[in-house]
Amino acid sequence: MNLKTSMSSLMKDLFGVVLLVFFLLLFFNIERFKEGTLPISNVMLNVNTIFLGIVIEAVPFILLGVFVSAVIQIYVSENTLQRYLPKNAYMALLPAAILGAIFPICECAIIPVVRRLIKKGMPLHVGVVFLVAAPILNPVVAASTFYAFRTDLTVLYARMGLAFVLAIIIGAIMYIIFKNKDQLKWTKEELTGRVMAPIGTPKKPNRIKLTLYHAADEFFLMGKYLIIGAFIAALFQTLLDRNILLTIGSNEWSSTGVMMAFAFILSLCSEADAFVAASFGNTFTTGSIIAFLVYGPMLDLKNTIMLFAFFRAKFVISFIIVVTVVVFISVLTLQLLVL
Repeated sequence: MNLKTSMSSLMKDLFGVVLLVFFLLLFFNIERFKEGTLPISNVMLNVNTIFLGIVIEAVPFILLGVFVSAVIQIYVSENTLQRYLPKNAYMALLPAAILGAIFPICECAIIPVVRRLIKKGMPLHVGVVFLVAAPILNPVVAASTFYAFRTDLTVLYARMGLAFVLAIIIGAIMYIIFKNKDQLKWTKEELTGRVMAPIGTPKKPNRIKLTLYHAADEFFLMGKYLIIGAFIAALFQTLLDRNILLTIGSNEWSSTGVMMAFAFILSLCSEADAFVAASFGNTFTTGSIIAFLVYGPMLDLKNTIMLFAFFRAKFVISFIIVVTVVVFISVLTLQLLVL
């Protein structure tokens, strides 16, 4: 199954998740509809208001993110990044996290970039640091998080600080597990060195057009997930019983696990996820909101499919376990000691 088919299948699965959530929430609220305490007109109005609020706030940051990402994709060479990384395995972790903070590339776009870097000689664990750091530690995500949580900057500081530290920790753990063993999936042409060269003299590509095409493709890809995520968030906020939400959201263990699972399923773009997270601010603990904002860009449904397409299954499964355990324990520790 190629990547395009996988992404198409993923969209169908996500649409099915939306329908399932919708009908489940309707089922659990059927008595309230019968009693008249939750009129359908009010439900639709509330869902529409919350949904539009999330989307309208998020779209400008998605546009900014995809254009900056497209410029980097077209104009920045992979060799440029490799020059700034030390040869020592552990010494390379810190500058890798810093470089990851410079490049505003989403969790989907970073995977093929990291694969290219590894093919050109970048150590595997350094590529892992890029995978988890770049989607969070960049100016666009920082700006969107600031705007979404401008009344409480604790979330911004915790998200950025925790993501920076965890990127280094996750990279170090993956180095201990795999060292520098090759974990890429190679095509037959790459293994045999028989990649066909183009016939004739290739025409020099127009970089401006390529940038616009790349930005447009990425915008529509991200936009689909934003709309799905915003709609599910609006449904949850409107239809799920507040007592249930408060019970789940007030418990540090359950709220953190639920929000991490929610982040994985929604597969939101990191430039827009802060606005969805902010909509749960009055229900879930601050720590669980931070878990949502840190875990989602590192690992979600759509980038998991891409990881399995580009890397060996053993590596991907290990990566999923390490990221999940490290983020969960770190957020619980943060809640216990700081929040």
